[in-house]
Amino acid sequence: MLGKAELRAAGLKAINPQLDFGNSRSVEQLTDLIAKLRARIDAYNTALAVIDSSKSEIESLEKMLGELTEQLLIGVAYQYGNDSREYEMAGGVRKSDRVRRSSISRIRANAESQSSQQLPTS
Repeated sequence: MLGKAELRAAGLKAINPQLDFGNSRSVEQLTDLIAKLRARIDAYNTALAVIDSSKSEIESLEKMLGELTEQLLIGVAYQYGNDSREYEMAGGVRKSDRVRRSSISRIRANAESQSSQQLPTS
């Protein structure tokens, strides 16, 4: 819309730079409104750039936070063991509390996944 308005303003200025039809309908009013819109678009784009920068910084901080918490959990596991209450308190799952699937259910799951991967023959 801005480009179209700028082209129209240039055409109107070519006819008469002082063109005025009254009731706030003049080339000067059009030029002022174009300038206001351009300024608002520039402010908007600047705000978007700041938001994008903040988003990148947030993602970087989240990654650093995740790495630090993981390293701290590994440190607790190293010092107290991964089956300790301290490990559980730090957010880990104790080794003795981990549920292992039985060998029968693992065999059944493998058989089901392989049968679903095979294509029916025509």
